[in-house]
Amino acid sequence: MIYDNHNRPITYLRLAVTDRCNLRCFYCMPEEGINYLPKQHLLTYEEMERLVRVLARLGVSKVRITGGEPFVRNGLMDFLWRLKAVEGLHELHITTNGVLTAPLVPELVRMGIGSVNLSIDTLDRERFRTITRRDELPAVRRTLDALLEHRVPVKLNAVVMEGKNIEDLPALAELTRHHPVEVRFIEEMPFNGEGSHYPVLHWTHQRILEELQSLYPGLEKVADAPFSTSTHYRIPGYEGTIGIIAAFTRTFCGTCNRIRLTAQGTLKTCLYDNGVLDVRALLRSGADDAELTAAFLKAFAHRPKNGFEAERHRSPVTESMSTIGG
Repeated sequence: MIYDNHNRPITYLRLAVTDRCNLRCFYCMPEEGINYLPKQHLLTYEEMERLVRVLARLGVSKVRITGGEPFVRNGLMDFLWRLKAVEGLHELHITTNGVLTAPLVPELVRMGIGSVNLSIDTLDRERFRTITRRDELPAVRRTLDALLEHRVPVKLNAVVMEGKNIEDLPALAELTRHHPVEVRFIEEMPFNGEGSHYPVLHWTHQRILEELQSLYPGLEKVADAPFSTSTHYRIPGYEGTIGIIAAFTRTFCGTCNRIRLTAQGTLKTCLYDNGVLDVRALLRSGADDAELTAAFLKAFAHRPKNGFEAERHRSPVTESMSTIGG
């Protein structure tokens, strides 16, 4: 196992396989004006597999595939099967918006996928269309139904947005009544290609919790897993759990064990940094595995203490979440 300069283990890689997406979510990207990367600027599957093997030898045991939307990239399922065979990699997970995923659920089960994070900010079709700028809620619901039917561990991610989906908090929380899912309410972040939507973020993790406590006075705190980004609660008698992620407030940085590789091959040791290593350039200049390892270790030894420190050492946030891997 490897540790950063703050004695935090690095065991978890979030790997973006594409910057493209088939939705245009309000909190993630602007409706128009996105300049997608040419294919030759993206890491190939062979390059990504090699990087995962190098990182697995360093102690990374968990990989989550992200995007953009991962399933818009051709050949993804074959790539996932190859990752499952990487020595030292014990967990493979995926984050998806669910638009294309339902028919693939049986194969994901055969593969032994660890879990699926499904983005779903509302259960109301018209609000879904407004938030995502696409009318795809029925497809997402089919994916959720398929995941539940096949008993795939599911986390439902809902970004809490003032004026967009506040009325959906109770309906989403009610999904935990009869299903063993975790519904996670997430503070909105400024990674939408435009900067922050609000002068002040009113729907902080504290306010989200207060709202849920007003809806469910018996809401109980339950234990959080090691390195968890969310604080967990349960409504008495319900099968599932509720999580709250302080993504903008950044209360979990002290236990962060994750790094990110963007689709274009940029290493981010913090969500809020500007990218600390051009891994694609190293690969394509002929670096061997020893040189890649040395470059990774150097980056890990200069990791910011938290997201606020990382943000101070960069230009203002203007990129879209779709370009940095969720």
